[in-house]
Amino acid sequence: MPLKTPAEYVESLRDGRVLYWDGDRIDDVATDPRFRVPLAVASRDYEYDDPERRARMTYTTEEGTLAHRVFQIPKSEEDLARRLELATEMSIVGGVTGVYMALQSVKDEVAAVNPRYAENIENLWRYARDNDLRAAEVITDAKGDRSRRANQQDDPDLYLRIVDRSDKGIVVRGAKLHITGAALVHELVVMPTKSMRHEEADYAVSFSIPTNTRGVAIINRSFAPADQPEFDYPASAHHSMPEGFVIFDDVFVPWERVFLAGEFRLAGVFARSLGLWERTLGMVEAAERAEILVGLALLVSEQQGKGGNAHVQDAVSEMVCYAQLIRMSLDWACRNFERTPSGMVHPNVLGVNVGKYYFAANYHAIVQKLHDLGGGLVLTLPKEADLRNPESGKYLRKYLHTTPDVDVEQRMRIYNLIRDLTADAYGGWQLVTTLQAGGGLVAQRTMMNRTYDLDAAKAKAKRAAGIVG
Repeated sequence: MPLKTPAEYVESLRDGRVLYWDGDRIDDVATDPRFRVPLAVASRDYEYDDPERRARMTYTTEEGTLAHRVFQIPKSEEDLARRLELATEMSIVGGVTGVYMALQSVKDEVAAVNPRYAENIENLWRYARDNDLRAAEVITDAKGDRSRRANQQDDPDLYLRIVDRSDKGIVVRGAKLHITGAALVHELVVMPTKSMRHEEADYAVSFSIPTNTRGVAIINRSFAPADQPEFDYPASAHHSMPEGFVIFDDVFVPWERVFLAGEFRLAGVFARSLGLWERTLGMVEAAERAEILVGLALLVSEQQGKGGNAHVQDAVSEMVCYAQLIRMSLDWACRNFERTPSGMVHPNVLGVNVGKYYFAANYHAIVQKLHDLGGGLVLTLPKEADLRNPESGKYLRKYLHTTPDVDVEQRMRIYNLIRDLTADAYGGWQLVTTLQAGGGLVAQRTMMNRTYDLDAAKAKAKRAAGIVG
């Protein structure tokens, strides 16, 4: 099938999927005002008309057809670079469709256990690619009491599990939380949230099903109300995207859509593969965001006439170091790429986890520097409506004046972006997802300890201390 247009994408979502938002059942995602901005965001990934953008967004498949580049399996460092370049202009709905790269990266290990599952991975990837579909990363369980295993919870459904099997497929029950863009994709790709033991075999399950599958319901929440004015919310107005609380109420999954069903030793393999690609995408976005924060620090300081102050220069230099180390970590991880047995190239696991950890662990401190430079106006600046009102506006233009070359309206725009990006709607989402997306800090620490050559480090220390043997 040909690539979809934005209109065809929106129409494809009118498939009877069960959605809730603010206590309301959403009968038509295409017309509900709460989905207006999210749909506009996601639809941009289907804008292929511009020749230059089309070249960046698509690739020619082995069969000679044209497909969105999000489905291209990297086979070289150049392919990997093009994928990261794509991430800078792709919506988050396109970004989470990268879940297929996670599936492709585990396909060889899966084939060794059950060739049918590996064949299913290949078939579902081709199906999504050839029909220009989008998919969600559906991984985080409700988890209940974190001190107990999945099979020890008061309610056995607090981790998604298999409740029935037949020669036709499996039946699953449970819920998955924090699923970005779940309401706006065509496929829900479910993975185990973590490693599982033998007694948790029913919780070791992975599959892909259409979003409108019977028994699936999605309860939505966004970080900002719909239709925020762009002047006051320059980030939220363009990035609004619902998070889905996805319910699986005895959902039937045919065997041809199953990737894992009880092979508990593979559960952790699936979870780690998704973490790698999600953290890589997070690093791309982090590098872009860090540079914007540096720019905002410079602009807000210059507009106040204190750009040359020593404490401003000190703060900016630390922010520059932060931004550059994120970029360098990402570049190193891609230059030192790893390759699966079937030839797929992926970023260096250690490099990505070190970079993501540094980005997340230091983000709040960097934002603090920006807030310190900005001052109280980050939160208390009046809105555009007050500026446009002739009576109140004259006072804003009078008392927000700093120097003759600083336009008051531009100054307000800088402050609004600082607030919206770091201290308000979109900013609140960023503060939390910086830590939690791709797994919290503990997940990165675990992967760093697992992939760094600790024995070699100890051996080098012994040699330095003159210890033999």
